[in-house]
Amino acid sequence: MIDLTNVQHHPVITEIVEVLCAKTQNTDGGFFRAELAYFLCKMAGCMRATVVTKDRGSIPINMYVIALANSGFGKGHSVGIMENEFIKGFKQRFTEETINIIAEKNLWKIATDRSIRNGADLQEEYDKTLAEYNRAGTYPFTFDSGSPEGIRQIRHKLLLANAGSINLQIDEIGSKLIGSTDILNVYLELYDQGSIKQKLIKNTNENKRNEDIDGKTPTNALLFGTPVKLLDGGQTEDQLYSFLETGYARRCLFGYGQQDRKAFHNQTATEIYQTLIQPNNTTLTDKWSDHFYNLADPAMFDWQIRVEDDVAIQLLEYKIACEKVADLMADHEEIKKAELSHRYFKALKLAGAFAFVDKSSIVAMDHLMQSILLVEESGRAFQIILNREKSYVKLAKYIASLDTEVTHADLLEALPFYKSGNAARNELMTLAMAWGYKKHIIIKKLFVDGIEFFKGETLKETDLNQMKISYSDHWAYNYLGEQVPFDQLHNLTQAPSMHWANHFFKNGHRSEETVLVGFNLLVIDIDEGVTVEAACELMKEYKYLIYTTKRHTDEANRFRMIFPINYILELDSEEYKEFMNNVMGWLPFKIDESANQRSRKWETFDGGNYVYNMDGEILDALPFIPKTSKNETYRQQFQKVESLDNLERWFAVRFASGNRNNQMIKFALALVDNGHSIIEVSKMVHAFNEKMNNPLTKDEIDSTVLKSVAKRFQKN
Repeated sequence: MIDLTNVQHHPVITEIVEVLCAKTQNTDGGFFRAELAYFLCKMAGCMRATVVTKDRGSIPINMYVIALANSGFGKGHSVGIMENEFIKGFKQRFTEETINIIAEKNLWKIATDRSIRNGADLQEEYDKTLAEYNRAGTYPFTFDSGSPEGIRQIRHKLLLANAGSINLQIDEIGSKLIGSTDILNVYLELYDQGSIKQKLIKNTNENKRNEDIDGKTPTNALLFGTPVKLLDGGQTEDQLYSFLETGYARRCLFGYGQQDRKAFHNQTATEIYQTLIQPNNTTLTDKWSDHFYNLADPAMFDWQIRVEDDVAIQLLEYKIACEKVADLMADHEEIKKAELSHRYFKALKLAGAFAFVDKSSIVAMDHLMQSILLVEESGRAFQIILNREKSYVKLAKYIASLDTEVTHADLLEALPFYKSGNAARNELMTLAMAWGYKKHIIIKKLFVDGIEFFKGETLKETDLNQMKISYSDHWAYNYLGEQVPFDQLHNLTQAPSMHWANHFFKNGHRSEETVLVGFNLLVIDIDEGVTVEAACELMKEYKYLIYTTKRHTDEANRFRMIFPINYILELDSEEYKEFMNNVMGWLPFKIDESANQRSRKWETFDGGNYVYNMDGEILDALPFIPKTSKNETYRQQFQKVESLDNLERWFAVRFASGNRNNQMIKFALALVDNGHSIIEVSKMVHAFNEKMNNPLTKDEIDSTVLKSVAKRFQKN
């Protein structure tokens, strides 16, 4: 792209934005610079200033602007300052003096042409032309609504006058966009040259069709408001994107006010007050209002601004640079490509406005570079608008921000983008749940008396240096809660005669009623069915700590496994029980079912052994959290293998999605590690294989799986 390192904004932009920022208590000028571009082009358009190029001919100066900022930013205030302080003198002089002078001159010219063509009296033709001009009504310097017919009527008046521009200015565009569709469609055609095809109407005595007049009428538009109203995720946002696709992306400058840069974020009340009353505000306002008043001088009318070769070549380089970047974009990014590849044209019009303000007859290189700087800012603002939060993101964040459960009716009332149709809102909720999963937000869904409720929660990721435990030398009282590093837990598990839990307790009293929600450790007891060695091998992909208990022997392994989980979960008693039941069904071996109680405590043992696995991944707890979309998926998969035992379920899931032969070998070796004989392993492997939808052949099991089993027995 073009190097803008040392380029500064045009003084008219810098100085007026300084005043607007001071008076609206802002430190971000992005919104105001885009807004000011509209007002500058509005004045140039009224005076029919044109940029004269060698390659494209004469181009009228005009600008369309979409500027957004949150409520309280000072949007309406800044527009009021521009209209009532900065350009008030220009408007008054133009509407009361300049347009009348130019119009009278042009009306005589038209009357002369018509009198020659029609062989009629000049005064009579002038009177008719003047009456035609007056029938079109008073010239509206600015309007905020209208119709295509109204646009054509005022355009006809301006063609008769050969002066003035059509200036649309809509506040709260988010609330008015749908109602302005017709007029904005007309504006699409008027942008480039200020030309539009005539609409054929029936000619009657009461409604005579006006004679066509060739000419251009520059059009300007300022559409501003809050992003939340415009980007509402509903019909208004759809209409906006339709307009952008149709052509507004390439035609508009964009501004976006950053609310986090309001003055109160980094200035005291005293500092803000001093900024508001500083004399420089009045000095700059007087300077530019006087200057703009002079721009309305009839001598400035039809100001021709040439583009010299060096500036034209620089503009072409900018155009090429933009198009090269646009070509690299994907096909589905049509809106972005259109905006980027047409920046050069907006830059040319804006450079002409700067030259007009400077009363320059040429577009200087500084004018072009200053306009490119502002147009590039516009491009960044456009990206912010395009990358706005999707409706499902807003939905997920909204539900997570609430402390209570909500129904579809609650959401429909609170959120303007929430759909009323079942299919649409279910799709939106599904997307919200999926997005939330990636952003540590879980949305729980439950039914009460047939009514669907939703509850959201923003999860906090687990820090392995802050594992939540409580411990005491008494089985029920004096439990001390601490957050300790996971790799130091053995200092507790190997301590003599202590009791511990994975929850904190109110006043240190361990009971279900005094549990304080929030845990990030899973603890399970294994008393039968699997050896320590087998458990280590089966769970090696996860981080864990194993320690043996008092009843552990070489013949009957009894031990505990402790897993850190990836989030701190806050579950009530029933949710915790369901959560742990889900975990139990997932594990490849049976465990003590009393682990599904939140207030469950475990004993330490200083005479046992312990082993860590710190190389595995932290266990993902989301599939086991009840009433979530992730859990629904898990339960659907579980139902397919529910008839199998724990170890078979463990490998059945992996058998369906991984290397079948490799998974069958692992299953067989797990049986060996659990103490089964080679004959038992053979029978169990063949039986398990027959339960699979896509089983291995008997020969493959005998020649590979059981051969690996024999080697393991031989090694043992």
